[in-house]
Amino acid sequence: MLKFLSRVRIEFNALDPRTASCMEFLAQCNAPKAKESNPACQIQVKRRTDDHPPQITVTFVNGVEEVYDATSTPAQTIRTMILDKGQSLETEQMFREAGEAWPVFIPEEELRQHAPGTKPRKAEEKKQ
Repeated sequence: MLKFLSRVRIEFNALDPRTASCMEFLAQCNAPKAKESNPACQIQVKRRTDDHPPQITVTFVNGVEEVYDATSTPAQTIRTMILDKGQSLETEQMFREAGEAWPVFIPEEELRQHAPGTKPRKAEEKKQ
């Protein structure tokens, strides 16, 4: 997960009962496997004393910053969103390095074409 990020900022009030997601996410970031994936990723923890809701701010390696509401979003969901975005960034980078246009637009008629080497779906299979 950290391999896609340059910075993680976790903010929470330790007395706030809504900090579970922040604490779990921090534990995931501090796991040896995560740190090994990107040792240069900065992990910042800001312990607040006000009633500001817990939040997690991540900066992707391309500079895009996203803020997650940690009061209503489980740590695993945040992790999944980061991985999805990271894989999208990797795909975009591969296309750009290959000299291809990004994003890729596939015309509607091509989406409906039969793919060579596959069997067309039978009517009874479509009903199930």
